[in-house]
Formats: sequence, structure tokens, C-alpha cells
Amino acid sequence: MYQLNDLLHLMARLRDPQHGCPWDLQQNYASIVPHTLEEAYEVADAIESGDFDHLPGELGDLLFQVVYYSQLAREEGRFEFATVVDAITRKLIRRHPHVFPDGDLYGSPELPRLDETAIKQRWEEIKAEERAEKAAAPEQLSLLDDVPSALPALSRAARLQKRAAQVGFDWPEALPVVDKVREELGEVLEAMSENDPQAIAEELGDLLFVVVNLARHLKVDPENALRAANGKFERRFRFIEQALREGGRPIENCDLEELDALWGEAKKAERSPSCA
Repeated sequence: MYQLNDLLHLMARLRDPQHGCPWDLQQNYASIVPHTLEEAYEVADAIESGDFDHLPGELGDLLFQVVYYSQLAREEGRFEFATVVDAITRKLIRRHPHVFPDGDLYGSPELPRLDETAIKQRWEEIKAEERAEKAAAPEQLSLLDDVPSALPALSRAARLQKRAAQVGFDWPEALPVVDKVREELGEVLEAMSENDPQAIAEELGDLLFVVVNLARHLKVDPENALRAANGKFERRFRFIEQALREGGRPIENCDLEELDALWGEAKKAERSPSCA
């Protein structure tokens, strides 16, 4: 079987100025980013659908993105793939002092068993230390540093809220958040009554943000929840299309009442034991 060094050699060949691939030679860091995001989602899709036969291939596609960036950096004299491996290994050793108390990757000392709360607390403390080291000026240090701006908006909202909660800027429980959802919904309705597009967009953003906060309090990942809702909508809409196709009726010729009735049938079909 091919090994990691073979993949690194392949990448170098693709970027060879004389004999490489014309498409690969045109790429740069920014042009690859959309492919990286796409490959990450394809990994997630394979896991969600239980398609473990294809998961190695999807993971390989994602690994190739890291190799690609590393090759670009190598050409510019910035760093190499080995630097990436070294950096993540050192970081994980540093963030797991309960496993590597002396910083020795291959040591196996006897360690006291820590509970999950203590481990998470120490993890956050170490990350705070790392943020302080990265800060250009200590007075500019923020808890919100290093929350990637390129994250999906729902995920980033949850991360921002989680960071703020570390210093007590948070509701103590879920019920007050429900009240806030109602308040934000009222503000959306008010903006709609005034027919103010800019205000509507702003208030909808506030509503989505607080719904993410509710999800966080209920221990629900908002990104996964919405992905599941998307999947459910897709299944039910395909059910409608198939039912109309079997009845020889174009969907464009159906009114909303008929489509809604078929939507109800799709919901019943999903709940039926025979469809489980």
C-alpha cells in the first residue's frame, strides 16, 4: 500500500513547474479553501449516512488538502508537512497534561484518574495561555480570539457564546432564553410591520443567534440540528415528488393545500414502523 511519503511525493510532482498538472500549478492558498470546506463536509456526510465503505476515500480527500497547503508553504520556504505534524503533536501533548504530565509522548507514567470537568477546565486554561502567547499586545487579548470567522455561522455563534459563558456572561438556564426567543421574534414582527428590509434582516439575525443560544443550553449542536432538519425536509419533499410522479401529476399544477396534505402523508410514513 502507498504510504504518506508517497502522497507527499505525488503532491510535489503535481506542482512541478515543468512536468506538473496545469490546474494544480495555478492554485494558491485562497483558491483551495472552498475545496477544503467541501471535503470536510463530505467527511461529515459519510459519517452521518453511515457510509463507512467510502469514509477512507473522503478522509483521504481531506488529508490531501493539508498536504496541498504544506506543499505551497514548502515552495515559499515557510514550512513543510513535517512542521504541521510536529505542531499538532506538541499542541496535543501540551493540552493533555493528565496523559503526558512530563511532556513525554512515549512515556507511560501512572496517573491519577481525573474527572471530565477537571480535564475540560484545564483544557480551557491551556487554550487561554496559548491565546495570550499569540496576542500582539496583552491589552488587546480577548476571550473571542481564535474563534475562526470562516466557521459556519451557527457553529461560530455557539462558539462565541460558549466563550462568553466562561466569564459568566450567560443565562443560568434555558427558560430565560426561551423568553428571549419570544422577545426577538416580536422584534422581527415589528420590523415586518414597518416594512423595513434592513431592520428585518438585523432582527432575523438576532433571532437566529438567540435560537443558537437556546440549543446550546439544551446541549444540542445547532449545526447538526439544522443539518438533520434539512435532511428531513429533503426526504419529505422527495416523498411528495414521488407520490405526484406515480399519480401522473406535475408538481407545478398542484396547489399548496394538496402539497401540504402530501407533506402530512410523508410525516405519517416516517412514523410508520414499516418505514423504520
